[in-house]
Amino acid sequence: MENFCGASFGKMMNTARPYLLTVGLQFGMAGTYLFTMASLNHGMNRLVFIVYRNAIAALSLAPFALIFERKVRPKMTISVFFQIVALGFLEPVIDQGFTFLGMQYTSASFASAVMNAVPSVTFVLAVLLRIERIKIKEIRSQAKLLGTLVTFAGAMLMTLYKGPAFNLFHSSNTMHQNAQSHSLDSHKNWITGTLFIFLGCIAWSCFYILQSITVRRYPAELSLSSLICLAGTFESAVVALISDHRPQAWAIGWNYTLYGPLYTGIVSSGIAYYIQALVMQSRGPVFVTSFNPLCMIIVAALGSFLLGEQLHLGSIIGGIIIAVGLYSVVWGKGKDYTDLTTSSTTIKETETQQLPITSPTEK
Repeated sequence: MENFCGASFGKMMNTARPYLLTVGLQFGMAGTYLFTMASLNHGMNRLVFIVYRNAIAALSLAPFALIFERKVRPKMTISVFFQIVALGFLEPVIDQGFTFLGMQYTSASFASAVMNAVPSVTFVLAVLLRIERIKIKEIRSQAKLLGTLVTFAGAMLMTLYKGPAFNLFHSSNTMHQNAQSHSLDSHKNWITGTLFIFLGCIAWSCFYILQSITVRRYPAELSLSSLICLAGTFESAVVALISDHRPQAWAIGWNYTLYGPLYTGIVSSGIAYYIQALVMQSRGPVFVTSFNPLCMIIVAALGSFLLGEQLHLGSIIGGIIIAVGLYSVVWGKGKDYTDLTTSSTTIKETETQQLPITSPTEK
């Protein structure tokens, strides 16, 4: 009885693990927007921020990769090397660079909301590259397709319709009132910032797709994550040095110019890359990105309380629509996984039944 209960609990935890890891990942990613916005508000150069973030991530992951994966780390090939270089350019340089730039034109909560288009873009890319399977007659495929369209519609609503603004919380503990609040009143700056964030969104989707391919060829998640961060450090450093030659741009102090890169480096780049790779091996890139809207809700609440950011009615309505789309996509992905598991079990049982059995008298 105890063995049965233990096996059932283990099976339940194994099923729940991808969900728990991905939800925890969204809480960690929510801090990315808040710490990044606080660092930028303290005058830190966004490109320098990216360099420090990825350098810290590489340094924090490398010791664990060397210790825990020294026996399982596969041999580096030319194709995997170039994939890692591309990954370092897609996420640290393009995604972070454009997303942070767009965030300066808008706000942290808005940036996290627009990034909810990532599941839609990832889904489309996965279908085009035949990573994701679609059969229109199947209900789960219809759910994923409908959920993707609904999610994208919600993100577009948030972009095109701002609506009246209000504060969710009024707190005396606000870390820093947004110094660029005038940008929120400028339609031109708002649209410009949105376009920059969308560019980051496309780069992030491409990163998810390429990461899911690379991790199959190089199944050492910690090592792969540290190498991506290392590649991103060198590539972003080149971009930062070209754009800003001032030595004072690289100065940090005991404030958010240090706390921001430290948090985002360890949590948002280091740990996040590892968890993403871990979950993608069993569930794929669409499953991971489908939980992104949860990050938006967390950022909206904490951004209003800590950064004094204003929420807009369009963001709230769009967030509700996105949540509906999220549920539809996750349900469809859950059905995919259930059917795949059932199919694998059936094949194993069939193979077991077909094994030749030798009786004692035949020996």
